Amino acid sequence: MSFIKNDIIYILFLGCFLLCSNCVTDKNFDTPNRLCEDGLKPNITIEDLKNKYKDEIFQIQEDLILEAIVVSSDKEGNFFSVLHCQDKYESAEHGIQIEIELQDSHLFYPVGSKIMIKLKGLYFGKNKGLYKIGGVFTSFGNISIGRLPALSLKQHLFISCTKTKELKPKLVTISEINNALLNTLITINDIEFSKEILGLSFAEKERETGRTLEDCEDNRIIVLNSGYSNFQEQIIPSLRGSITGVLSRDSKNYYLIIRSLDDIDFTLERCKDNIGEFTSTAILISELADPDNNSSGRYIELYNASETVISLKGWLLQRFTNSNTEISSEVDLSDLEIRPNSTIILAPNAEDFNSIYGFLPDLEVGANSPADSNGDDNFILLDPFGTIIDVFGVVGQDGSDTNHEFEDGRALRRSNVLKGNSIYTPSEWIIINDTGGSGTINNPQMAPDDYTPGKHN
Repeated sequence: MSFIKNDIIYILFLGCFLLCSNCVTDKNFDTPNRLCEDGLKPNITIEDLKNKYKDEIFQIQEDLILEAIVVSSDKEGNFFSVLHCQDKYESAEHGIQIEIELQDSHLFYPVGSKIMIKLKGLYFGKNKGLYKIGGVFTSFGNISIGRLPALSLKQHLFISCTKTKELKPKLVTISEINNALLNTLITINDIEFSKEILGLSFAEKERETGRTLEDCEDNRIIVLNSGYSNFQEQIIPSLRGSITGVLSRDSKNYYLIIRSLDDIDFTLERCKDNIGEFTSTAILISELADPDNNSSGRYIELYNASETVISLKGWLLQRFTNSNTEISSEVDLSDLEIRPNSTIILAPNAEDFNSIYGFLPDLEVGANSPADSNGDDNFILLDPFGTIIDVFGVVGQDGSDTNHEFEDGRALRRSNVLKGNSIYTPSEWIIINDTGGSGTINNPQMAPDDYTPGKHN
């Protein structure tokens, strides 16, 4: 009967603690005294546990004991009902996430504490690249990892009596971030918040908010902040420095979660403007398409004739419809780069383009954009400094019945042209349309057979 008595005592203690914690506005009170566990010996690592994963959630049936180091904290309210743990105090190689139903978990499992986890009976799986341990949650027949009830924690999570060591986050650059680092504590140096969000708070009130960080080479990552955190109203710093946080991700992007503002040390001057912005005459317009049989097959192709990757940060592609001398539409190419001797494709609708040509364009730019021309418009490609790098057509002149009309056809840059030209030169182009006027070719083109998007001729 002693185990029943112990259970009742633990339940009463935990219930009283949680009740009292809800009444305390200052959470900087003392950590509850808890006995450490010295008798458990780990028999599996986080890496070994990951290797057991077979693309479906399962309940662990073996008597496995996992040792892990706590790296997250809900003290400042930026984490909720979760513990992030890693395999080492220094240069961690693997991390895991434990879903729990426990407020103020930092009082029981503080940062840097080593915990022993009895895995038998717990569920294990992966969601969006994140490995998780916890209870089970079922919705419409689908099983996912759920939170482990607070009263089950004493059966599975134990503080080790081993003396703790100093946590040393792994130092990485944004370009070095990968799935192996998920759920671990990392530090990124030489980082700053993006210029366009300076003056904003860390998060909108009661809303999870992402704030963009970038390095001096324009690599970016999101810092994800809770709208309920204690520092939600604080203004993000305007200087540059280092940031430490737990690496996480969703289905598309990586992001960092900081534990408190102490994880941010910004004391350096910001990166110089235009770092990562540069010009090159090796970028040129290589093809414009207006299929006779399907307007959804329209696109514009750009080509990099150089031997290096070129970032298009700050580059613009402008369209001048018919005889207009004012810009009709414009595309910001900043999120793109072009590999050496390669192309990128801009299309009005990615899904339509994929259904016609069998692959997705590099950028979906919408209806009435530069990529949605009916063949009698003019185009200018600008570098980040406003310099005209390449043109097609003559601004102010309607393209109909001219040497730059590609209606129901295509305008194809000749293969020997290896740099942009700020003056439209007809001899650099093969122009195919439905009229054949002014030296062009009368041969309406049909998608997809008459087009070669992504293949520079």
